[in-house]
Parts: sequence; C-alpha cells; structure tokens
Amino acid sequence: MRSLFLAWQAPNRRWFPIGRLDADLEHYEFGYTRGALEAKKEVGFAALPAFPDLRRRYESAELFPLFKNRVLDPGRKNFSEYLQTLGLEANDPIEILALTGGERQTDNFEVFPKIEKRADGSFASRFFLHGLRHVSAAARTRAHSLMPGDELGVSLELNNPQTGTAIQLTAREDYLILGWAPHYLVSDLLNAISERPEVTARVIRVNQEGVPPYRRILVEFGGTLPENVEPMSDRRFQLIVDAKAARHRNSTAE
Repeated sequence: MRSLFLAWQAPNRRWFPIGRLDADLEHYEFGYTRGALEAKKEVGFAALPAFPDLRRRYESAELFPLFKNRVLDPGRKNFSEYLQTLGLEANDPIEILALTGGERQTDNFEVFPKIEKRADGSFASRFFLHGLRHVSAAARTRAHSLMPGDELGVSLELNNPQTGTAIQLTAREDYLILGWAPHYLVSDLLNAISERPEVTARVIRVNQEGVPPYRRILVEFGGTLPENVEPMSDRRFQLIVDAKAARHRNSTAE
C-alpha cells in the first residue's frame, strides 16, 4: 500500500492536508483527513465535487480522475523523455505524482507522498528543488552546475516571507541558498529539532534547459528521526474515517 496526501492552499496561502489517497495494485481509496475539518472551520473549505462527503471513504479500481489528470498522458510522444527527467524507468502514476506534486500551475492543490519511517528510524523522500526562480542569479548558476551525488547543506529558516518556517537547501562550500525543500517536510523536522535529527540532502538528477525550473533538480532528502518522532502523525494527517471503520459501517448497513 502506498499513500499520497492531497493538500489545499487557502486564499491566505496557508496549506492544509485535506485528503489521503491509498493505492494497492489496482485498488484505490480516497478519504478526507482532519486537516479538511480544520480548513473548513478556519477558512471555509468546502468538499470537492469529486468527493462530496467529508465523512466517506471512496473506492475505485482505477486512479480517480482528480489524480489521473495530474499525470502526463502516456500516449504523448515525449513520455519516455518525461520519465527520464523524473529519474524513472517505468510508468508509475503514484510515483510520478509523488515526485511532481501533480504539477498544475492553474489550481491550489498539491500532491505529496506519505513519509514512512523504517524500523531503524530512517526515512527518505525525493522531490524537485523548490524556488529556483526566486534565488539569486549566482545561486541559479551554481544550481545548474550541480552533479548527481553532490551533497547539499540543510538549514532551518524561521522567517520565510511565504511560509514562516522553511527548510533551505544550500551549497556545501559557501552556504549559498539554492532553493527549498517542500513545505510538508517542515513540521516533522521541527518536532525533532531538539533531539538533533540526522538529515542529509543529495542531488539525484539535474535536468538541463528545456525542462521547467520546477522540475530541474531532483533531490533525495533523508536521515534518521528520533524514536519518539513519527512522520506525518499529527491530527491534520489523520483520516476522518479510516478504512477499517468504513468497511465495518458498510457491512453493518448491508
């Protein structure tokens, strides 16, 4: 079972994790998380037309259109080149969504993977470097000169003008800010910061000109979290109705 979260950006630019997609072979389930209830209370979030009931689990044998429409059509003639830019060898819609965030520039939704903590406390997440358009010209030049395997510096930013807190990724030599990690990684790192978590970032792939800036530099962020820190475990990420409860309710109704 692999899981992706769906996040919604409110008019005040705050992000809320509002739903979770679970995928297992050819079976897909979607349910709202408690982040949707928080968003409804604080900024008036309304259920999506495709999933009109906040307290229902939705099931399908195919990937729901809301997610499928965020993946490039495999029939496109340049699809194999597209997979190469993602560092993938085969068409895997869930992995594509996890890497690209469902890259639509025309709406206020984002998809991101559920981070899993391994038995030894380690975790890993791949994403494309954020904010390349917003760094200095010198930083962009440095970023484009990166090579696979290069290590990046990781630092916590406490006064980001857009998000408040953020994770900066920097050049190891002179700490030049090259970009940022996705916002969904911030809260777990903040929860673990007093325990001195071990975190690293390294370059996996660098795509050249012709690829959009938001899909230029593929990074793997990982490390080891303290025993008492479980990624994405706060209330906002919890399902309103979990799968077990939904199946019990359905069987009772029958």
